[in-house]
Amino acid sequence: MVNCSSDLCRVNPDKNNPRLSVAADQSKVVSRRGGNATLPCKIQMDQSLTPSRKMRIKWTKLTSDYLKEVDVFVSMDYHKRSYGSFHGRVHLRGSSPMDASLVITDITLEDYGRYKCEVIDGLEDGTVVVSLDLEGVVFPYFPRLGRYNLNFYDAERACRDQDAIVASFDQLYNAWRGKLDWCNAGWLSDGSVQYPITNPREPCGGKNTVPGVRNYGLRDKEKNQYDVFCFTSHYKGRFYYLIHPSKLTYDEAVGACQKDGAQIAKVGQMYAAWKLLGYDRCDAGWLADGSVRYPISHPRRRCSPTEAAVRFSGFPDKKHKLYGVYCFKGHN
Repeated sequence: MVNCSSDLCRVNPDKNNPRLSVAADQSKVVSRRGGNATLPCKIQMDQSLTPSRKMRIKWTKLTSDYLKEVDVFVSMDYHKRSYGSFHGRVHLRGSSPMDASLVITDITLEDYGRYKCEVIDGLEDGTVVVSLDLEGVVFPYFPRLGRYNLNFYDAERACRDQDAIVASFDQLYNAWRGKLDWCNAGWLSDGSVQYPITNPREPCGGKNTVPGVRNYGLRDKEKNQYDVFCFTSHYKGRFYYLIHPSKLTYDEAVGACQKDGAQIAKVGQMYAAWKLLGYDRCDAGWLADGSVRYPISHPRRRCSPTEAAVRFSGFPDKKHKLYGVYCFKGHN
């Protein structure tokens, strides 16, 4: 016969009815770069329990392959700690002793993803996963070298150089649902290579195939070379076409933006201005990567007559005085 009070031991606890659990009232939270977000996590306890001072609340970020977790924030009693790029940007909402929700401020592109809330109190524990999604735009990218010249790590750098990150499958899938159609395969953040087709045709998997996101599967990140799909979100600053008395070479374009107190704009900044702000300009202009593009939100004759799009004029000789320039002036 076991002789102990219910406070000191438990006999045959009911595993199907845990005495502590956590829950989220929404599985996905949507925000934007530069904004704030609250990831919900509510602690639920058996009435016979009271939260102890040793209760530990831990938030981690799950990687795309789920093989490891990145520490974000830990709280136990008066001890609180944030980690890495999250340092100084995260805290618990703490609206009640049962509220373990995480507040993230000044959100970055890299904050996108899935987060796990784990609560441990003695022998009891519970977890819940919440996704942080960002408003933004996916765009296909290849460098001046030409198509299919990026291994995965080159692709990461290429997106970063254009004020973006490598897109996730979910982001590409949502872009495909928004009618993105692109026939060249590109890297995604999980190491797979895919491309979105809304209008099936012979060079792109066959004209008798169904629309969808074509999947080449996981590829060797060092040896295999493809294009990349990048993702960017809202920015803090001003994107604009510089009114200038003459057309410019690339070097002149860089200097003209600097003279105006700005920098030559990046591809991701043009896509964000076009998609998220409805920016529309029919003038071809230099961008930082040496490409020439122009954003059309209102299709019209001579300016992308059939669709709203960022039109691409290639990577011309940088000495040609044939184009204007798009600039970006950042601010905090």
